[in-house]
Amino acid sequence: MARGGFDFSSFLIRIFFALILVFASYNPSGYSFYDWALKGLETGFEPLMAFAGVVLLIGWVVYLRATITSLGFIGLMLAFAFFGTLLWMVIDWGFVPADSVQTITYIVLSLLSLVLAVGMSWSHIRRRMSGQFDVNDTDDELN
Repeated sequence: MARGGFDFSSFLIRIFFALILVFASYNPSGYSFYDWALKGLETGFEPLMAFAGVVLLIGWVVYLRATITSLGFIGLMLAFAFFGTLLWMVIDWGFVPADSVQTITYIVLSLLSLVLAVGMSWSHIRRRMSGQFDVNDTDDELN
């Protein structure tokens, strides 16, 4: 059964697992499932590789379904617009060089993780901000 409350540590846990999911799937360092699977196409696909792929797929489905359900299409577009313009400002102000593809890739992957974590947490965040409950909330959570 789920714990009674949602706090900042709950949000940090969601960010942590979103970061693991995104960076285990792909990262520019060459140590990701993407790179492992590409090598597997040349050397032979193994059962462990297939299992890891299924585990990652389950993680993506859980996070994406929760994010799309919570934020909706408009919310997702607003989140991507917010983080996209934030990245644009960081590059424009010179904090990150525009020609550093690896750095920008790490930032984009981190921002994607943040969008997924916000999507997983949005029902709790909205309830805290507005006092509104979701239709999916049970009577036990309402009391």
